[in-house]
Amino acid sequence: MIDMQNDFVLEGYPMEVPMARRRIPEMQEVISECRAAGIPVIYTRHVLLDTFDVSPLESTYNPALLTAGMRDGTFGAQVVDALTPEPEDVVIRKHRYDAFHNTQLENILTSISGLRQVDTVIVIGTLTEVCCDSTARGAYMRDFKVAFVSDATGARSDAAQKATEDTIGTFFGRVLTTGDLVAEIRESEDREGRAA
Repeated sequence: MIDMQNDFVLEGYPMEVPMARRRIPEMQEVISECRAAGIPVIYTRHVLLDTFDVSPLESTYNPALLTAGMRDGTFGAQVVDALTPEPEDVVIRKHRYDAFHNTQLENILTSISGLRQVDTVIVIGTLTEVCCDSTARGAYMRDFKVAFVSDATGARSDAAQKATEDTIGTFFGRVLTTGDLVAEIRESEDREGRAA
């Protein structure tokens, strides 16, 4: 779950992404299905600091971020209520678009279900064309398969959503709908149940 924070989701907040807000029901379904299947749920929160410019190129290209948005310890930096992490979920703070960059994400993925048992990263959240895309590519570069959920990611525009889906689906992973993903998870559970 990439960066579904108040500042990205709520109406009138600094980084508002209306498409992300509209896709919360699909995100809830993905998370619910993963939890039911025992698939670990990992959240990221993109956090900026007031004490120093922790992401200087990001604020160079978007100077408004020097004073507002995703500030550590603020309501805006928290995950939206509709997607609140459960106690068993992992929450990772990040300062760059790619959730693997200078975080514990790779270490967590290689151990959370037993040593190197995780082989696929399911990507949902926002922004499709920025942090979701960067994280999907980061996963691919580390030899994780990528399942990019098209109707559970939110972009700034339909064009950006489509362009990202095309690129991910061509080079970096599989693009699925929530329905496709849920069906695959349930089918996998059925196979494992029959094998046991």
